[in-house]
Amino acid sequence: MTATASDSFPAARGDSPFRRVARRFFSDRLALASLAVILLFFLSAVVAGLCTLRGWPMPMDPNAMSLAGKLLPPDATHWLGTDNLGRDVLSRMVAGSTISLTVGFVAMAVSLGIGIVVGAVSGYFGGWADNVIMRFVDALLCFPSFFLILTAIAILGPNIWIIITVLGLVGWTGTARLVRAEFLTLRESEYVRAARALGQSGPKIIFRHILPNAFAPIFVTAVISIPDAILIESGLSFLSFGVPPPQATWGNIIADGKTYFLDAWWLIVFPGLAIFVASLAFYLAGDALRRAAATR
Repeated sequence: MTATASDSFPAARGDSPFRRVARRFFSDRLALASLAVILLFFLSAVVAGLCTLRGWPMPMDPNAMSLAGKLLPPDATHWLGTDNLGRDVLSRMVAGSTISLTVGFVAMAVSLGIGIVVGAVSGYFGGWADNVIMRFVDALLCFPSFFLILTAIAILGPNIWIIITVLGLVGWTGTARLVRAEFLTLRESEYVRAARALGQSGPKIIFRHILPNAFAPIFVTAVISIPDAILIESGLSFLSFGVPPPQATWGNIIADGKTYFLDAWWLIVFPGLAIFVASLAFYLAGDALRRAAATR
């Protein structure tokens, strides 16, 4: 049988693992749909954030009250109705998307950074360092993270940056365990042994040789952790432990509307739907990314 050029060169020139994963991901229709939803939420958050920072007028001020127009159902003027103070629900949900996505992405970045460093040290060096670090991680996992967050916020006060910091400091344990498992597998690879034989330092081997090869599962975990942070922030805001009013968040919109549920269903349904759709989109994107990275 005659060999063809594609047999001799199975991968196109410059076709890196990252490009192969990206090509598989963008060929998945469900992944594209979830990505489009994420981009829509992200765009609304960016627009609302810029309007707030620059003082630009929004179509409707999310904090503008009109007692004469309170609890109006969805119509041509107020697409998602108004709340008990006459504030436009759609404007408040758009403003709340800035809080939710900021908390999700920044808390993810904090927990990811801590988890990578802790997991890499534990998995690469092993021995007593691994035992001490993993026992500390196991001890943290014994405590319900939500109640730890509630306790910290009750002591320090409700503030978006305190919420982000606490979420990041509490949510890194899962990432650390994943990174440790990847490093335990990869540290015995031939290229790692060759790097040690060449006299390269531990940090250089960790960040230059091992971590890039463990990046795919870590990135999937990072994407999936974003909706977890959004759900926790929404729960905290619903319990009045989140960002203080009048700043709108999806959670406190639901909290304000629970008293009027029978008369104003839109105060519960629309922000609840936003939380559900945003969380589902991130979960589906993470699952699609996992499938793309696992395909050989």
